[in-house]
Amino acid sequence: MTLEARLKALLAHDPDRMQVLQTVAGLGLPDCWVAAGFVRSLVWDDLHHRECSPLPEDIDVIWYDPARADRELDSALEEQLSRLHGGLNLSVKNQARMHLRNADVPYDSAVDAMRFWPETATALAARLGPFGEIEIAAPLGLEDLFSLIVRPTDRFKTDKHGLFVDRIRTNAWGEVWPELIFCL
Repeated sequence: MTLEARLKALLAHDPDRMQVLQTVAGLGLPDCWVAAGFVRSLVWDDLHHRECSPLPEDIDVIWYDPARADRELDSALEEQLSRLHGGLNLSVKNQARMHLRNADVPYDSAVDAMRFWPETATALAARLGPFGEIEIAAPLGLEDLFSLIVRPTDRFKTDKHGLFVDRIRTNAWGEVWPELIFCL
């Protein structure tokens, strides 16, 4: 079984995550994905032999549309998702504007934006396709994720390395998932 097939199976067998994917797909946003810890934590919990993988406290929803790249729309979408999923904190960000905040070159798509995220194991996302099939985006691959390796992406190896180290320290992932291997 490929890593992608394994990830799809994990998602398919998690009713809470599938419900979030269905709700987000219902928004009809272009190039829209549920990303980062939503997917990563599920895999790390599975690799740590945990029967249940709770949804993360903060769920990242990314999408891409240069014609609608304003914060107000993202805020309205967050409120809409909050009403649909009471109690969940869904953070919606149109990646067409996020390069400005992150001091990166403009992104070409939501998937392209993930290449600039801090860790390879977090630069991934899932969504439901037009026929309800699970789709995976992992522009930096799935190998580090399934090998429990936390490695910085290119920008976070150099000029943003301090931010990478701070994330490792503040997120305390090693306490939650003690088998992780940190490549600092």
